[in-house]
Amino acid sequence: MLIEKGKISRIKNINWDVEIPFGKYYTDHMLFCEYRNDLWKEPQIQTFGNFIFFPNTLVFHYGQAIFEGMKAFKDRKNNMFLFRPLEHFKRFNISAKRLAMPVIPKKIFVEGLINLLKLDTKWIVPKYGYSLYIRPFMIATDGTLTAKPSLNYLFFIFCTSVNKYYSRPLKVKIELKYSRSYNGGIGFIKAAGNYAASFFPTKKAQLEGFDQILWTDSATHSIIEESGTMNVFFYIQNTLITAPADEKILNGISRRSIIEFSKKNNINVIEKYLTIDELKYYLKKKEVAEIFGTGTAVVINHFEKINLKNKNYLLPILKKEERISYFLKKNLLDIQYNLNKDPYHWRFPIQ
Repeated sequence: MLIEKGKISRIKNINWDVEIPFGKYYTDHMLFCEYRNDLWKEPQIQTFGNFIFFPNTLVFHYGQAIFEGMKAFKDRKNNMFLFRPLEHFKRFNISAKRLAMPVIPKKIFVEGLINLLKLDTKWIVPKYGYSLYIRPFMIATDGTLTAKPSLNYLFFIFCTSVNKYYSRPLKVKIELKYSRSYNGGIGFIKAAGNYAASFFPTKKAQLEGFDQILWTDSATHSIIEESGTMNVFFYIQNTLITAPADEKILNGISRRSIIEFSKKNNINVIEKYLTIDELKYYLKKKEVAEIFGTGTAVVINHFEKINLKNKNYLLPILKKEERISYFLKKNLLDIQYNLNKDPYHWRFPIQ
């Protein structure tokens, strides 16, 4: 692996004691690797910076682009960990196969990332609430306007430091017109186009005073699937309910971790679709204790209001210690920051 060490670091200019907006500061280096002539070339690590692409580069026209989002942490003793990186590696290649892109070898993805983190280790602050968000992605780079899979690709990894990521309760609207996924589609992968398609209906909801959307199925708009870019959980009658991870639902790493942890701790979990009618019934009977979304960036974010056809349903106001979402988030974070035992082997130490 070719490694070019940057001479100047921007880290000296950062005040870690104030909240850092997500994606504002990027680490000194990035990894990239070319795929040409049916082979992955030697990966390289170089100073974070721009790449030049021609206007006819295929990714701009036909959308062959995938990505992942993952995190690295440090404990109080400055030990560095990744959280379930092999699961992200597997899901990245599931995305690649679905978009007819080449799979990335483990040596490039995992070993390349480890080398990158060792080089930029100072960007991970050894404090609770601080982490390094990692963005692996791949794009098609052929210079052609033919609508077919590219022959050439670029794989990248870059990172951004985050701290004190505060989440506030969300006001959420049930979407009855637009859809995020559909049968036989690509809703189960992290393709760039999935997120672009969500921007307009989400912006529309935000102009109406909501933070996010609860997506419903494309066929009938009667079944709840996800919330924004998050998996969603309902805590009803002492049971966690979440949609099954099929070809419409993204199988989130946070989602899976919460399910595994809950089962291990005797919390009843059911993976099934919840209909709008069922949710209305439980809301009216005041049997919905909590609703929350899960994802890598925020981990868990709970909801305070659900809107359906201009009618608002307020969720119970609980002290944080009373919320199951707080219990799950705290235990997940304690594992990530090496403050608790890890019987699941989710922590991946970087030596």
